[in-house]
Amino acid sequence: MSILVIAARDDWPTDRVVKQLTMRGADVFRMDTGDFPQRLSVAARIDQTQPWVGGLFTGTRTLDLSDISAVYFRAPGPFTFPAEMSGPERRFAAAQARAGLGGIITALDGCRWVSHPAAMARAEYKPVQLAAARECGLTIPPTLITNRPDAVRAFAAEIPGSVVCKPIASPVFIEGDQLTAVYSKRLNSEDLVDLRGIDSTAHLFQAWVDKSHEVRLTVVGDLMFAAEVHAGSDAAHEDWRTDYGSLTYVAAECPRAVAAGVTRLLATLGLRYGALDFVVGPDGTWTFLEINPCGQWDWIQHATGLPIVEALADELQGVAS
Repeated sequence: MSILVIAARDDWPTDRVVKQLTMRGADVFRMDTGDFPQRLSVAARIDQTQPWVGGLFTGTRTLDLSDISAVYFRAPGPFTFPAEMSGPERRFAAAQARAGLGGIITALDGCRWVSHPAAMARAEYKPVQLAAARECGLTIPPTLITNRPDAVRAFAAEIPGSVVCKPIASPVFIEGDQLTAVYSKRLNSEDLVDLRGIDSTAHLFQAWVDKSHEVRLTVVGDLMFAAEVHAGSDAAHEDWRTDYGSLTYVAAECPRAVAAGVTRLLATLGLRYGALDFVVGPDGTWTFLEINPCGQWDWIQHATGLPIVEALADELQGVAS
């Protein structure tokens, strides 16, 4: 049996997972959807007598679909088409590739997924995350999603403390050759007066939660790896992604009630992996902020020694925790 790994070619955390599996003697077939259709091909068929059968092919290897025991799915690259194709041709071809190759892969049944792309796509929506977290018993901050300035002011007037504005989707965008990150911003009274641009798209606003520190909780299958994140600067205290150099990490324990809620949350979202962010208040209360179904984990393992890559390999191989 084989483990199918689907990730971008240059994703180095995936390199560590593949290395761990290979060291254990597992048969690993790694692919990037960015290789399709020029360096990767597919041939599969189905009929009344049998489910999907066939394989994936590279220049050097073949993977029989019936041999796949587990799939590790982690942010593969976009399809790459010949340069001579026009823009409309590429868009058409990409749609066909997504429905064809993507459809074959997502139709794989009877194997372990970490995690299934359909579940991951749904879990990316922060409104879905917050609703599910609340239903699963986790504490969430009061939250508003809007493109109406008057709704922002009304929300801020109801909140006893400060309000934070955050991106709802990916916090990065590329313009030209410049990559720009959009971080969380704690609004002041002047910001609430000047809300130009709010009506241009949806924005997420949350009540500011006083914090002692934050926690990155990495969940792999039934295992939870908690790491306290302590900010060493004012900027990092507001959004720790702004100043990684000031951060310190400490391995921690997840409170029982929080762990139970997290277990319910991942089951509700259909995930076997998740990177969750919590704020821990001065009184010890854990407040859920978000879950990233494809969140980074390698730097947490490096900083704390938590055995996350080993847990990923166990999950893919079906090793009981």
